[in-house]
Amino acid sequence: MIARLWTGRTKADDYDAYLAYLEESGVAELHATPGNRGVLVLRRLDGDEAEFGVLSLWDSLEEVKAFAGQDVAAAHYYPEDERFLLEFEPRVKHFEVARER
Repeated sequence: MIARLWTGRTKADDYDAYLAYLEESGVAELHATPGNRGVLVLRRLDGDEAEFGVLSLWDSLEEVKAFAGQDVAAAHYYPEDERFLLEFEPRVKHFEVARER
């Protein structure tokens, strides 16, 4: 299994609106992609900013490619992200799941 981790930051005041947008765009697409085993959305408030993490779990790297394209480390953004995000992280991280309980 492969874990794909994307992180980003938004203003804390925009957290609820961005979370709603993220659920209807990215999270919905992740769930609809064959090979996706689930998605966790993480948040950490830090003063007037909120840091997000989207951790998606996949059967294999081939299924990640079906979602992300040939360059699996490239971040996958949506049109309204520009309205919310403070910066655009160009890369995501992938981890092999070493143990699942």
